[in-house]
Amino acid sequence: MNVALPSGQVLKARLATQLIFLVCGLGMSSWAPMVPFAKDRLALNDANLGFLLLMLGGGSMLLMPISGWLVGRFGSRIVMAGSAVVMALALPLLVVLPSASAMAITLFIFGASIGTIDVAMNAHGVQVQNLYGKPIMSSLHGLFSVGGLLGSLGLGFLIKLGLNPVYAALSIATLMILITLTQFQSLFPLEVEQQAIAHFSATDEKPTAVNQRFSWLDSRVIFLGLMCFAIFLAEGAVLDWSAIFLRDDKGIEAEFAGVGYSAFSIAMATMRLVGDKLVARLNEKTVVVGGSLLGAVGLGIAVLSPWVVGALVGFVLLGLGAANIVPVFFSQAGRLPGISPTVSLPAITTMGYTGMLAGPALLGFIAQHSSLRIALGCLAVLLLVVAVSYGMKRKTAGLL
Repeated sequence: MNVALPSGQVLKARLATQLIFLVCGLGMSSWAPMVPFAKDRLALNDANLGFLLLMLGGGSMLLMPISGWLVGRFGSRIVMAGSAVVMALALPLLVVLPSASAMAITLFIFGASIGTIDVAMNAHGVQVQNLYGKPIMSSLHGLFSVGGLLGSLGLGFLIKLGLNPVYAALSIATLMILITLTQFQSLFPLEVEQQAIAHFSATDEKPTAVNQRFSWLDSRVIFLGLMCFAIFLAEGAVLDWSAIFLRDDKGIEAEFAGVGYSAFSIAMATMRLVGDKLVARLNEKTVVVGGSLLGAVGLGIAVLSPWVVGALVGFVLLGLGAANIVPVFFSQAGRLPGISPTVSLPAITTMGYTGMLAGPALLGFIAQHSSLRIALGCLAVLLLVVAVSYGMKRKTAGLL
Protein backbone atom coordinates (compact mmCIF):
# COMPACT_ATOMS: atom_id res chain seq x y z
CA MET A 1 0.00 0.00 0.00
CA ASN A 2 1.45 3.36 -1.02
CA VAL A 3 1.52 5.91 1.81
CA ALA A 4 4.17 8.19 0.31
CA LEU A 5 3.51 11.77 1.38
CA PRO A 6 5.20 15.04 0.40
CA SER A 7 8.17 15.65 2.67
CA GLY A 8 6.73 19.03 3.62
CA GLN A 9 3.55 17.42 4.91
CA VAL A 10 5.52 14.95 7.04
CA LEU A 11 7.70 17.75 8.43
CA LYS A 12 4.61 19.77 9.33
CA ALA A 13 3.12 16.72 11.04
CA ARG A 14 6.34 16.21 12.99
CA LEU A 15 6.33 19.81 14.23
CA ALA A 16 2.63 19.67 15.06
CA THR A 17 3.11 16.44 17.02
CA GLN A 18 6.01 17.98 18.94
CA LEU A 19 3.79 20.90 19.92
CA ILE A 20 1.02 18.56 21.06
CA PHE A 21 3.56 16.84 23.32
CA LEU A 22 4.47 20.31 24.60
CA VAL A 23 0.79 21.06 25.29
CA CYS A 24 0.40 17.83 27.26
CA GLY A 25 3.46 18.53 29.41
CA LEU A 26 2.39 22.14 29.89
CA GLY A 27 -1.11 21.26 31.04
CA MET A 28 -0.17 18.36 33.29
CA SER A 29 2.64 20.17 35.10
CA SER A 30 0.60 23.35 35.62
CA TRP A 31 -1.40 21.45 38.22
CA ALA A 32 1.64 21.08 40.49
CA PRO A 33 1.85 24.77 41.59
CA MET A 34 -1.92 24.73 42.18
CA VAL A 35 -1.80 21.95 44.79
CA PRO A 36 -0.96 24.21 47.78
CA PHE A 37 -3.72 26.65 46.78
CA ALA A 38 -6.25 23.82 46.52
CA LYS A 39 -5.23 22.38 49.89
CA ASP A 40 -5.56 25.73 51.65
CA ARG A 41 -8.75 26.80 49.87
CA LEU A 42 -10.57 23.56 50.67
CA ALA A 43 -8.97 23.12 54.13
CA LEU A 44 -7.81 19.60 53.27
CA ASN A 45 -5.68 17.37 55.43
CA ASP A 46 -2.99 15.19 53.90
CA ALA A 47 -5.29 12.16 53.64
CA ASN A 48 -8.00 14.09 51.77
CA LEU A 49 -5.42 15.66 49.49
CA GLY A 50 -4.07 12.19 48.76
CA PHE A 51 -7.56 11.09 47.73
CA LEU A 52 -7.83 14.00 45.30
CA LEU A 53 -4.48 13.11 43.75
CA LEU A 54 -5.68 9.53 43.46
CA MET A 55 -8.69 10.74 41.46
CA LEU A 56 -6.36 12.38 38.96
CA GLY A 57 -4.35 9.19 38.54
CA GLY A 58 -7.51 7.08 38.43
CA GLY A 59 -9.00 9.11 35.60
CA SER A 60 -5.79 8.79 33.62
CA MET A 61 -5.47 5.05 34.16
CA LEU A 62 -9.14 4.37 33.36
CA LEU A 63 -9.10 6.17 30.01
CA MET A 64 -5.78 4.86 28.71
CA PRO A 65 -7.13 1.44 27.67
CA ILE A 66 -10.19 3.06 26.07
CA SER A 67 -8.07 5.61 24.23
CA GLY A 68 -6.78 3.00 21.80
CA TRP A 69 -10.32 2.29 20.63
CA LEU A 70 -11.02 6.03 20.31
CA VAL A 71 -7.88 6.51 18.21
CA GLY A 72 -8.79 3.58 15.97
CA ARG A 73 -12.36 4.85 15.55
CA PHE A 74 -11.85 8.62 15.15
CA GLY A 75 -8.13 9.10 14.48
CA SER A 76 -5.36 10.46 16.67
CA ARG A 77 -5.77 14.11 15.79
CA ILE A 78 -9.45 14.21 16.78
CA VAL A 79 -8.65 12.51 20.09
CA MET A 80 -5.61 14.72 20.72
CA ALA A 81 -7.47 17.93 19.98
CA GLY A 82 -10.52 16.96 22.03
CA SER A 83 -8.56 15.85 25.08
CA ALA A 84 -6.25 18.91 24.90
CA VAL A 85 -9.25 21.25 24.93
CA VAL A 86 -10.83 19.35 27.85
CA MET A 87 -7.56 19.55 29.76
CA ALA A 88 -7.28 23.28 29.10
CA LEU A 89 -10.88 23.97 30.13
CA ALA A 90 -10.48 22.00 33.35
CA LEU A 91 -7.25 23.75 34.37
CA PRO A 92 -8.72 27.10 35.56
CA LEU A 93 -11.53 25.29 37.38
CA LEU A 94 -8.95 23.63 39.62
CA VAL A 95 -8.12 27.07 41.03
CA VAL A 96 -11.67 28.16 41.87
CA LEU A 97 -13.85 25.14 42.67
CA PRO A 98 -15.28 25.59 46.18
CA SER A 99 -15.83 21.97 47.28
CA ALA A 100 -13.75 18.83 47.57
CA SER A 101 -16.35 16.78 45.69
CA ALA A 102 -16.31 19.16 42.71
CA MET A 103 -12.51 19.10 42.77
CA ALA A 104 -12.51 15.30 42.81
CA ILE A 105 -14.79 15.12 39.74
CA THR A 106 -12.81 17.77 37.86
CA LEU A 107 -9.48 16.14 38.70
CA PHE A 108 -10.84 12.82 37.45
CA ILE A 109 -11.82 14.49 34.15
CA PHE A 110 -8.48 16.31 34.04
CA GLY A 111 -6.62 13.04 34.58
CA ALA A 112 -8.77 11.29 31.98
CA SER A 113 -7.85 13.92 29.40
CA ILE A 114 -4.15 13.46 30.22
CA GLY A 115 -4.39 9.69 29.82
CA THR A 116 -6.26 10.04 26.54
CA ILE A 117 -3.93 12.55 24.93
CA ASP A 118 -0.91 10.57 26.12
CA VAL A 119 -1.96 7.46 24.21
CA ALA A 120 -3.13 9.40 21.14
CA MET A 121 -0.01 11.54 20.76
CA ASN A 122 2.30 8.53 21.09
CA ALA A 123 0.25 6.56 18.55
CA HIS A 124 0.41 9.51 16.16
CA GLY A 125 4.11 10.03 16.86
CA VAL A 126 4.90 6.43 15.91
CA GLN A 127 3.24 6.83 12.50
CA VAL A 128 4.95 10.17 11.88
CA GLN A 129 8.26 8.52 12.75
CA ASN A 130 7.56 5.64 10.36
CA LEU A 131 6.79 8.01 7.49
CA TYR A 132 9.65 10.35 8.39
CA GLY A 133 12.07 7.44 8.20
CA LYS A 134 14.25 8.50 11.14
CA PRO A 135 13.89 8.30 14.96
CA ILE A 136 11.87 11.21 16.36
CA MET A 137 10.25 9.76 19.50
CA SER A 138 12.97 11.07 21.83
CA SER A 139 12.52 14.64 20.60
CA LEU A 140 8.75 14.30 21.00
CA HIS A 141 9.18 13.26 24.62
CA GLY A 142 11.78 15.99 24.98
CA LEU A 143 9.13 18.58 24.12
CA PHE A 144 6.87 16.97 26.72
CA SER A 145 9.65 17.44 29.30
CA VAL A 146 10.14 21.05 28.20
CA GLY A 147 6.41 21.61 28.59
CA GLY A 148 6.63 20.10 32.06
CA LEU A 149 9.31 22.57 33.08
CA LEU A 150 7.48 25.52 31.51
CA GLY A 151 4.19 24.60 33.14
CA SER A 152 5.50 24.14 36.68
CA LEU A 153 7.80 27.16 36.54
CA GLY A 154 5.68 29.39 34.29
CA LEU A 155 2.49 29.29 36.31
CA GLY A 156 4.40 29.91 39.52
CA PHE A 157 6.27 32.77 37.87
CA LEU A 158 3.04 34.43 36.71
CA ILE A 159 1.60 34.18 40.23
CA LYS A 160 4.85 35.49 41.71
CA LEU A 161 4.56 38.54 39.46
CA GLY A 162 1.24 39.29 41.14
CA LEU A 163 -1.17 37.81 38.60
CA ASN A 164 -4.27 36.26 40.15
CA PRO A 165 -3.93 32.44 40.09
CA VAL A 166 -7.18 32.22 38.09
CA TYR A 167 -5.85 34.53 35.38
CA ALA A 168 -2.51 32.72 35.41
CA ALA A 169 -4.30 29.41 34.82
CA LEU A 170 -6.48 30.99 32.13
CA SER A 171 -3.34 32.25 30.38
CA ILE A 172 -1.84 28.75 30.30
CA ALA A 173 -5.15 27.24 29.17
CA THR A 174 -5.54 29.80 26.36
CA LEU A 175 -2.03 29.07 25.14
CA MET A 176 -2.77 25.32 25.12
CA ILE A 177 -5.95 25.79 23.05
CA LEU A 178 -4.27 28.17 20.59
CA ILE A 179 -1.41 25.75 19.95
CA THR A 180 -3.81 22.84 19.51
CA LEU A 181 -6.12 24.64 17.09
CA THR A 182 -3.32 26.09 14.97
CA GLN A 183 -1.62 22.68 14.60
CA PHE A 184 -4.73 20.57 14.04
CA GLN A 185 -4.67 20.62 10.23
CA SER A 186 -1.00 19.60 10.16
CA LEU A 187 -1.67 16.37 12.05
CA PHE A 188 -2.38 13.23 10.03
CA PRO A 189 -6.06 12.43 9.39
CA LEU A 190 -7.46 8.99 10.17
CA GLU A 191 -7.06 7.75 6.58
CA VAL A 192 -3.31 8.41 6.51
CA GLU A 193 -2.84 6.75 9.90
CA GLN A 194 -4.75 3.66 8.82
CA GLN A 195 -2.68 3.37 5.64
CA ALA A 196 0.56 3.81 7.58
CA ILE A 197 -0.41 1.17 10.13
CA ALA A 198 -1.34 -1.28 7.37
CA HIS A 199 1.88 -0.59 5.50
CA PHE A 200 4.38 -0.67 8.36
CA SER A 201 2.71 -3.62 10.10
CA ALA A 202 2.61 -5.62 6.88
CA THR A 203 3.93 -9.11 7.69
CA ASP A 204 2.77 -12.67 7.32
CA GLU A 205 1.17 -12.27 10.73
CA LYS A 206 -1.81 -10.08 9.90
CA PRO A 207 -3.92 -8.54 12.67
CA THR A 208 -7.35 -10.10 13.00
CA ALA A 209 -10.32 -9.27 15.16
CA VAL A 210 -9.59 -12.32 17.29
CA ASN A 211 -5.89 -11.80 17.97
CA GLN A 212 -6.39 -8.04 18.47
CA ARG A 213 -8.80 -8.86 21.26
CA PHE A 214 -6.10 -10.75 23.13
CA SER A 215 -3.11 -8.62 22.11
CA TRP A 216 -2.72 -7.31 25.66
CA LEU A 217 -1.74 -10.88 26.59
CA ASP A 218 0.88 -11.13 23.85
CA SER A 219 4.28 -11.87 25.38
CA ARG A 220 5.92 -9.01 23.45
CA VAL A 221 3.40 -6.50 24.78
CA ILE A 222 3.77 -7.79 28.34
CA PHE A 223 7.56 -7.67 28.08
CA LEU A 224 7.59 -4.05 26.90
CA GLY A 225 4.94 -3.16 29.47
CA LEU A 226 7.02 -4.57 32.32
CA MET A 227 10.08 -2.71 31.08
CA CYS A 228 8.04 0.51 30.96
CA PHE A 229 6.73 -0.22 34.46
CA ALA A 230 10.28 -0.30 35.82
CA ILE A 231 11.42 2.90 34.09
CA PHE A 232 8.27 4.84 35.01
CA LEU A 233 8.69 3.59 38.58
CA ALA A 234 12.15 5.19 38.65
CA GLU A 235 10.75 8.48 37.32
CA GLY A 236 7.92 8.44 39.85
CA ALA A 237 10.33 7.68 42.68
CA VAL A 238 12.42 10.76 41.90
CA LEU A 239 9.28 12.90 41.64
CA ASP A 240 7.82 11.76 44.96
CA TRP A 241 10.85 10.87 47.08
CA SER A 242 13.91 12.85 45.96
CA ALA A 243 13.05 15.93 48.03
CA ILE A 244 12.45 13.88 51.18
CA PHE A 245 15.65 11.93 50.55
CA LEU A 246 17.73 15.08 50.17
CA ARG A 247 16.21 16.67 53.27
CA ASP A 248 16.27 13.69 55.63
CA ASP A 249 19.32 11.79 54.40
CA LYS A 250 21.56 14.54 53.04
CA GLY A 251 20.51 17.36 55.35
CA ILE A 252 19.55 19.89 52.69
CA GLU A 253 17.15 22.67 53.73
CA ALA A 254 13.52 21.96 52.93
CA GLU A 255 13.23 25.08 50.75
CA PHE A 256 15.84 23.69 48.38
CA ALA A 257 14.93 20.00 48.53
CA GLY A 258 13.20 20.17 45.14
CA VAL A 259 16.55 20.75 43.43
CA GLY A 260 16.99 16.97 43.04
CA TYR A 261 13.94 16.61 40.81
CA SER A 262 14.88 19.78 38.93
CA ALA A 263 18.34 18.38 38.17
CA PHE A 264 16.78 15.10 37.05
CA SER A 265 14.19 16.84 34.84
CA ILE A 266 16.66 19.17 33.15
CA ALA A 267 19.02 16.28 32.42
CA MET A 268 16.17 14.20 31.01
CA ALA A 269 14.80 17.01 28.85
CA THR A 270 18.25 17.83 27.47
CA MET A 271 19.07 14.22 26.65
CA ARG A 272 15.69 13.66 24.99
CA LEU A 273 16.18 16.65 22.71
CA VAL A 274 19.34 15.03 21.33
CA GLY A 275 18.08 11.47 21.77
CA ASP A 276 16.97 10.91 18.17
CA LYS A 277 20.51 11.36 16.88
CA LEU A 278 21.78 9.14 19.68
CA VAL A 279 19.37 6.33 18.79
CA ALA A 280 20.21 6.65 15.09
CA ARG A 281 23.96 6.63 15.71
CA LEU A 282 23.96 3.78 18.20
CA ASN A 283 20.98 1.40 18.25
CA GLU A 284 17.94 0.79 20.40
CA LYS A 285 19.54 -2.03 22.38
CA THR A 286 22.56 0.07 23.30
CA VAL A 287 20.35 3.00 24.34
CA VAL A 288 18.15 0.83 26.58
CA VAL A 289 20.89 -1.34 28.12
CA GLY A 290 23.40 1.51 28.44
CA GLY A 291 20.77 3.91 29.76
CA SER A 292 19.55 1.44 32.38
CA LEU A 293 23.11 0.80 33.55
CA LEU A 294 23.83 4.53 33.71
CA GLY A 295 20.64 5.08 35.70
CA ALA A 296 21.56 2.29 38.12
CA VAL A 297 25.02 3.82 38.61
CA GLY A 298 23.42 7.23 39.18
CA LEU A 299 21.10 5.90 41.85
CA GLY A 300 24.01 4.08 43.46
CA ILE A 301 25.99 7.32 43.63
CA ALA A 302 22.98 9.20 45.03
CA VAL A 303 22.49 6.60 47.75
CA LEU A 304 26.12 6.04 48.72
CA SER A 305 27.53 9.56 48.42
CA PRO A 306 27.70 11.42 51.76
CA TRP A 307 27.47 14.79 49.98
CA VAL A 308 24.53 16.67 48.50
CA VAL A 309 26.49 17.34 45.32
CA GLY A 310 27.07 13.61 44.92
CA ALA A 311 23.35 12.93 45.24
CA LEU A 312 22.57 15.61 42.64
CA VAL A 313 25.13 14.11 40.26
CA GLY A 314 23.42 10.77 40.78
CA PHE A 315 20.00 12.19 39.88
CA VAL A 316 21.48 13.83 36.79
CA LEU A 317 22.96 10.51 35.67
CA LEU A 318 19.60 8.83 36.24
CA GLY A 319 17.88 11.47 34.09
CA LEU A 320 20.47 11.10 31.33
CA GLY A 321 20.22 7.31 31.35
CA ALA A 322 16.45 6.97 31.56
CA ALA A 323 15.62 9.78 29.11
CA ASN A 324 15.42 7.81 25.87
CA ILE A 325 14.40 4.37 27.12
CA VAL A 326 10.63 4.90 27.13
CA PRO A 327 10.64 6.53 23.65
CA VAL A 328 12.43 3.41 22.36
CA PHE A 329 9.81 1.16 23.98
CA PHE A 330 6.97 3.18 22.45
CA SER A 331 8.62 3.02 19.02
CA GLN A 332 8.94 -0.75 19.28
CA ALA A 333 5.37 -1.16 20.50
CA GLY A 334 4.18 0.77 17.46
CA ARG A 335 5.73 -1.68 15.00
CA LEU A 336 5.08 -5.08 16.59
CA PRO A 337 4.15 -7.48 13.75
CA GLY A 338 0.51 -8.52 13.86
CA ILE A 339 -0.51 -6.02 16.56
CA SER A 340 -2.02 -2.61 15.85
CA PRO A 341 -0.44 0.37 17.66
CA THR A 342 -3.96 1.27 18.84
CA VAL A 343 -3.77 -1.89 20.96
CA SER A 344 -0.08 -2.17 21.90
CA LEU A 345 0.49 1.47 22.87
CA PRO A 346 -2.44 1.75 25.32
CA ALA A 347 -1.32 -1.54 26.86
CA ILE A 348 2.28 -0.60 27.57
CA THR A 349 1.30 2.98 28.48
CA THR A 350 -1.13 1.69 31.09
CA MET A 351 1.43 -0.71 32.54
CA GLY A 352 4.05 2.04 32.53
CA TYR A 353 1.91 4.58 34.34
CA THR A 354 0.94 1.91 36.86
CA GLY A 355 4.61 1.92 37.80
CA MET A 356 4.63 5.70 38.15
CA LEU A 357 1.49 5.70 40.34
CA ALA A 358 1.93 2.54 42.40
CA GLY A 359 5.72 2.34 42.46
CA PRO A 360 6.37 5.24 44.83
CA ALA A 361 3.90 3.71 47.29
CA LEU A 362 5.87 0.46 47.10
CA LEU A 363 9.08 2.36 47.80
CA GLY A 364 7.38 3.98 50.78
CA PHE A 365 6.49 0.54 52.12
CA ILE A 366 10.10 -0.60 51.76
CA ALA A 367 11.39 2.60 53.36
CA GLN A 368 8.98 2.21 56.28
CA HIS A 369 10.41 -1.24 57.07
CA SER A 370 14.05 -0.37 56.38
CA SER A 371 15.13 3.06 55.09
CA LEU A 372 14.63 5.30 52.10
CA ARG A 373 18.26 4.71 51.17
CA ILE A 374 17.63 0.97 50.90
CA ALA A 375 14.42 1.59 48.94
CA LEU A 376 16.30 3.66 46.36
CA GLY A 377 19.02 1.01 46.32
CA CYS A 378 16.37 -1.56 45.39
CA LEU A 379 15.40 0.71 42.52
CA ALA A 380 18.99 0.66 41.28
CA VAL A 381 18.87 -3.14 41.31
CA LEU A 382 15.63 -3.02 39.33
CA LEU A 383 17.33 -0.93 36.63
CA LEU A 384 20.07 -3.54 36.46
CA VAL A 385 17.36 -6.16 35.92
CA VAL A 386 15.98 -4.07 33.04
CA ALA A 387 19.41 -3.91 31.42
CA VAL A 388 20.01 -7.64 31.72
CA SER A 389 16.46 -8.66 30.74
CA TYR A 390 16.29 -6.42 27.70
CA GLY A 391 19.77 -7.40 26.58
CA MET A 392 18.93 -11.12 26.80
CA LYS A 393 15.27 -11.16 25.76
CA ARG A 394 15.07 -8.52 23.06
CA LYS A 395 15.61 -10.90 20.13
CA THR A 396 13.55 -13.78 21.53
CA ALA A 397 10.71 -11.36 22.34
CA GLY A 398 10.45 -10.40 18.66
CA LEU A 399 11.47 -6.77 19.15
CA LEU A 400 13.22 -6.14 15.84
